[in-house]
Amino acid sequence: MGATEEILKMAKANNGIVTTAMVVAAGFSRGSIKYLVDKGMMERSSRGVYILPEVWEDEIFNLQNRFKRGVYSHETALFLWDLTDRTPNRYCMTFPMNYNLTKPKEENIRCMQCKDEIYNLGIKEVPTPGGNIVKAYSVERTLCDILKPHSRVDIQVVSEAFKRYTVYSDKNVPALSEYAKLIKVEKKLRSYLEVLL
Repeated sequence: MGATEEILKMAKANNGIVTTAMVVAAGFSRGSIKYLVDKGMMERSSRGVYILPEVWEDEIFNLQNRFKRGVYSHETALFLWDLTDRTPNRYCMTFPMNYNLTKPKEENIRCMQCKDEIYNLGIKEVPTPGGNIVKAYSVERTLCDILKPHSRVDIQVVSEAFKRYTVYSDKNVPALSEYAKLIKVEKKLRSYLEVLL
């Protein structure tokens, strides 16, 4: 089997998506992808991301592939964890404090920044609606983030997220309390939980 067939096989096994990094790691040249694109067997979805022609573009996956340090947070994380019905009109990502936000902002990403010790708290992998895996903050971390004053998350979205959390099968209240302490939203969290639990 030639390189092009192997790359197509890789894409099929990965929800119709292949990245330049995956192809190079498998020992194939970048030229093989160019050949597939030129022949119409693959399409360039974004920089370094290629999809089979019959596959829908996964913008959430593409953005994270471009901005690897970005972690989906706030409304976008709520959406990925199914704690809201609202599809975000702008994706929200959190970056380390020293990260240059020029490029993500050009892509219309709502950017947040935090100190390294808080940036690394609660990063989990979650599937996108397209079935690809991306990094987002855990349910508990996200619930604490949306309580912060500068998060600017609609109060109805916050209330709905907490209502859904109370019936969530994998809820981890000790982790929620721990994150609330570290993110300094304990009082606000208590008022939500007293009403709901």
